[in-house]
Amino acid sequence: MEKILEIISKTPIFNGLSEDQLKAMRSIAEDQFYDKGKIIFMEGDEGNGFYIVAAGKVKIYKVSMDGKEQILHIYGPGNPFGEVSVFSGLKFPAVAEALIKSHILFFPKDSFISLLSKNPSLALKILALLSRRLRQFTLLIENLSLKEVPGRLAAYFISLSEEQDIPDILTLPVSKGQLSSLLGTIPETMSRILSRMSKDGLIEVNGREIKILNNPGLEELAEYGKLL
Repeated sequence: MEKILEIISKTPIFNGLSEDQLKAMRSIAEDQFYDKGKIIFMEGDEGNGFYIVAAGKVKIYKVSMDGKEQILHIYGPGNPFGEVSVFSGLKFPAVAEALIKSHILFFPKDSFISLLSKNPSLALKILALLSRRLRQFTLLIENLSLKEVPGRLAAYFISLSEEQDIPDILTLPVSKGQLSSLLGTIPETMSRILSRMSKDGLIEVNGREIKILNNPGLEELAEYGKLL
């Protein structure tokens, strides 16, 4: 119970709530468990609630008409997902799938809206979260449409370095194949670019560990998008 309350308290929309408010949120949350590869919701399903990753990892993706998968987000413990549909009244716009065995908290829409009406501060936190998600989608679209793959990868490394405790030594949260999908490319292209970035002295690759050797050079690549 205490561990789940801690996870809820560290979730962006619930950060700063009182202990009683956190317990109220926990009281409406339904525990769901998914094995690797299991679908949490499909694109087009009714947005009847939202989710928080308690343990494990979830990918959000869309599938094109020709069957190509485009990963939009990958979420770990403490991250909410599916909340946009709850507050827009629309259906889920993508697929959510467990990347590994996962424990998910499900918050039913009606129960959450009832609690929300009693906590105006929570409504403001949700607006802030939705604004951040909109910015993330804007950056994703910008990267996929305007930057070449080296620039997308450099931008991803910089973003990851800002999230992790040791900024110059990154641990990829996903496989290189999944990272390829996230950045809109194929594994072969990703491998060539990683090799070139290593050869140019920008990074050092050791499995899923990426050591940043030249941060200014990486930032320049992220901005201009091309390897010289």
